[in-house]
Amino acid sequence: MELWKFSILFFSAFLGGMTIFLVKNDKSKLLKLILSFSGAYLFAITVLHLIPDAYHGSDSHEIGIYILIGFLLQIFLEQFSEGVEHGHIHKHSHTHAFPYGIMISLCLHAFLEGMPLAKDHHNEFIFGIALHHIPAAFALASILVQNHIKKGSIIFYLVLFAIMAPLGYWVSLGLSNGSLGGVEAYFNKIMGIVIGIFLHISTTILFESSADHKINKRKMLAVLLGIGIALIGFFLGHSH
Repeated sequence: MELWKFSILFFSAFLGGMTIFLVKNDKSKLLKLILSFSGAYLFAITVLHLIPDAYHGSDSHEIGIYILIGFLLQIFLEQFSEGVEHGHIHKHSHTHAFPYGIMISLCLHAFLEGMPLAKDHHNEFIFGIALHHIPAAFALASILVQNHIKKGSIIFYLVLFAIMAPLGYWVSLGLSNGSLGGVEAYFNKIMGIVIGIFLHISTTILFESSADHKINKRKMLAVLLGIGIALIGFFLGHSH
């Protein structure tokens, strides 16, 4: 993985979480706009890039099954993560307790997202992962602060979360080149699972963050901007 790609994946999550120490008042409206943009961008790149790529190959007739598996897997993971991967911040009544379920499910989620990068290094995919890890990391850090976890420990856990997507890439790369056992045939299936995860996250962001299912002008602009940038990347990529 090129250094700049690793840097984007790592620092988007790490710095997204570290901003918790800079926020002095309620920034929920700004966070919702960022979420709307990232959700729209994530949905657009999934439809424009990831789904068509996943259906290339001899196993294309099975990909829909793995997309459903990914979708259901995300529903299962959210029973432990409490929706942190799409920016949800919940007030916890207990304090001084470490949210193991949230941490483990978020790390597994990020690890799975990094795995398909070993086959297709689409810049849009990398930016999509990076964008939605920013609010996820911020929400994770918020929960750790609420639970009175020490600042040094919060930084450690943010580093751990931030390294998971690159780690997924490295493990997948090792599998693809045979150093960990050749499983090249499974890449499209892994991509199908990631597509299912992305479809769930992006649609959840877009629909449930709107009160009474009404989208205000600012959110609509954020959504159109996210889709517009994805479309620009799509047309530029197909013009070469």
